[in-house]
Amino acid sequence: MGNLLWTPSQSRINQANITRFIRFVNDRYALKIDAYDALYDWSVDKIGDFWAAMWEFSDIRASRHYDAVVDDLSRFPGVKWFPGARLNFAENLLRYRDNHIAFVFRGENKKTDRITYAELYDSVARLAKSLRDMGIKPGDRVAAYMPNLIETAIAMLAATSIGAIWSSCATDLGAQATLDRLGQIKPKVLFTVDGYFYKGKTIDSLANATQVAREIPSLEKVIVVSYATDRPDIQPIPNSVHYERFLAVEKQPEIQFEQLPFEHPSFIMFSSGTTGKPKCLVQSGGGVLINHLKELILHTDLKRDDKIFYITTCSWMMWNWLLSSLAVGPAIVLYDGNPGYPDPGAMWKLVQDEKITIFGTSASYINYLKSQGLNPGSEYDLTSLREISQTGSVLSAEGFEYVYKAIKKDLHFNSISGGTDISGCFAQGSPTLPVFAGELQRAALGMKVRCYDENGRPVYDQTGELVCEAPSPSMPLYFWNDPDGEKYKETYFDTYPNVWRHGDYVMLSSATRGITFFGRSDAILKPSGVRIGTAEIYREVEKLEEVADSLAIGQSWKGDQRIILFVKPADGFSLTEELKHKINKTLRDNASPRHVPARIIPVPDIPYTFNMKKVEAAVTNIINRKPVSNRDSLVNPESLDYYESIINELNRE
Repeated sequence: MGNLLWTPSQSRINQANITRFIRFVNDRYALKIDAYDALYDWSVDKIGDFWAAMWEFSDIRASRHYDAVVDDLSRFPGVKWFPGARLNFAENLLRYRDNHIAFVFRGENKKTDRITYAELYDSVARLAKSLRDMGIKPGDRVAAYMPNLIETAIAMLAATSIGAIWSSCATDLGAQATLDRLGQIKPKVLFTVDGYFYKGKTIDSLANATQVAREIPSLEKVIVVSYATDRPDIQPIPNSVHYERFLAVEKQPEIQFEQLPFEHPSFIMFSSGTTGKPKCLVQSGGGVLINHLKELILHTDLKRDDKIFYITTCSWMMWNWLLSSLAVGPAIVLYDGNPGYPDPGAMWKLVQDEKITIFGTSASYINYLKSQGLNPGSEYDLTSLREISQTGSVLSAEGFEYVYKAIKKDLHFNSISGGTDISGCFAQGSPTLPVFAGELQRAALGMKVRCYDENGRPVYDQTGELVCEAPSPSMPLYFWNDPDGEKYKETYFDTYPNVWRHGDYVMLSSATRGITFFGRSDAILKPSGVRIGTAEIYREVEKLEEVADSLAIGQSWKGDQRIILFVKPADGFSLTEELKHKINKTLRDNASPRHVPARIIPVPDIPYTFNMKKVEAAVTNIINRKPVSNRDSLVNPESLDYYESIINELNRE
């Protein structure tokens, strides 16, 4: 158990949405639930009742009520949710149409914009009419190659209002990486932009957009937003039109929300694509909606008077998650650019100036702040901030402690973990529970999460595989271009039949019921057959001020496996023999002798995905002389060149 870092006040508990939900459930089902753990146990014992309660509590708008909550929970995969219901995803997000601020846009280049819920509805209505007029219908794919702009959100809402399937990639993806994703799903419409801003530079994206448009023959229209310039020349892009010219001229048209089954496909998300062409995960509008509302209302404690912000791009599921906040009615802050520009305090100035109440970020961003020695709590007015949500990769116990020491003592640090696969989380927080360093507070409501040992038995207080023993509504309907479902089953159900294996290496605490994450199970190291999570190494090594970042992989060696640790030294330091000795001693003393690497190698950079996850698989392939595909899936693909250059050195004694 990590150190106790925060305990919610009784006032905080009383005012929480989840406390109100407990009262609602007790009244509805004649129960005596008194706290989170009893609520969780009920939610996985009575899965149908829980999701029915969530439907009603979140006030899901539907033109036809469901006939049943779920048809057969034992069919996993293959269960059907809320059969008979007819609804529209966008209609649920556009339930507010008043003068409350819906979006605040802040760009790195100091461009700003604001739009009310009334103005948002009108903008979506005009765009939806234009899409309908050109023939877009339910099931057609509408894609985006866009920055994190208000127009991107409007396009998603317009597409899903018609029943089209939405998919998006951020403009920081290269043309080939974008084609590897969007080219598979054959969209009819592409939204794109003339450029974007990053680290003080204007990046022209029209050449990439032109290549993407030319190599997707299914495209009937490419709609170009002017962001980096006033009026770009879009003539080289086939079937292109400026966004303003495409919008219907009619003022304040009503949106014709297409009424669709709960499991109508509304989104195609993509796997990271670091080990092959990205998988296309098809998700239902209803499933994503009800799961996001559960996470936003109950776990994040989002309310109408909040101002919520996440550092994200539209390539990451957290963008979709953030936009679902519209259904609750808060102000959503969208930021586009480098979060560390023009200085490491940029995002905290944003929190201060916009009075953000819920701030979302990644482990890598918190580690970056820590490495810079930043103390946002003493340098900025963070009075408004009541919650930090963190995801993306494993954050060490020291990272948790840094948040409370350097940012704010009294806030809910809500570390969450799940995946693009389920457009949500298996592990979540609650504002009614204490926070312990290094532990995610609990398994998420309605998610029957377990930790399995190597024999497939549920265990506590020892490391194992994260699994989910029952279905949930936002799990993928299917993979695109996987007609018999074989790839889907192979990805999640091959190891444990009828049980979802997510691929995370975790430990469940019997004392706190919290969950500690140790990295991806496919990156687990096995020197002499002993299983070691890479996060166990990172949390010790990255405590050292001399280390900016690190990457641990397993190298096949003389019929066994040995650990290779790559270290990116912090500014002003180098990987001396003394530092190597210090790293080894730290791991030996604080982890175990098994964690001590066979070799420690200095590197100029560590590869990351666009979602800021370390890419262990690609480096493992390089070191073990296996091919690496889809370099464009990395934010820094050039970093792999160095690893390839040292293969021969790594194969000596």
